[in-house]
Amino acid sequence: MSDSIVQLNDENFESEVLQSKIPVLVDFWAPWCGPCRMIAPTLEELSSEYAGKIKIAKYNVDDYNKYAVEHGIRSIPALLIFKGGQVAESLVGALPKSAIAQKIDAVVG
Repeated sequence: MSDSIVQLNDENFESEVLQSKIPVLVDFWAPWCGPCRMIAPTLEELSSEYAGKIKIAKYNVDDYNKYAVEHGIRSIPALLIFKGGQVAESLVGALPKSAIAQKIDAVVG
C-alpha cells in the first residue's frame, strides 16, 4: 500500500476525514473481501492522479467499526466521499475506475 493512502482508525478518523481541508474518499474495507482487494490498485492510481485535490483513506471494518456503524455501512467495499465533514457522494461495490473518478470529479469540481 502506498504512502499516499491514509490508514484510518477510530482515533484519527475525525482529524483525517471530518476535519480535512480537502475532500476525503474513505474506502470501508476488510482484508478478506475480494472486491475490496480488486479496487485497491484503482484507489492507488486515483490517489496519485488526484494528489492535492482529494485524500484517499482506508478504514478496515474488521479492526474498527465505530464509523462504519455511524455511516450505515452494510456491505463492502463502500466508498464515501466526505467534503466539509459531511458525506457528499457514496458508492458501493467494486466499481470501475471511471465510475469512481466521476464521483470524485463531482465533489472536487
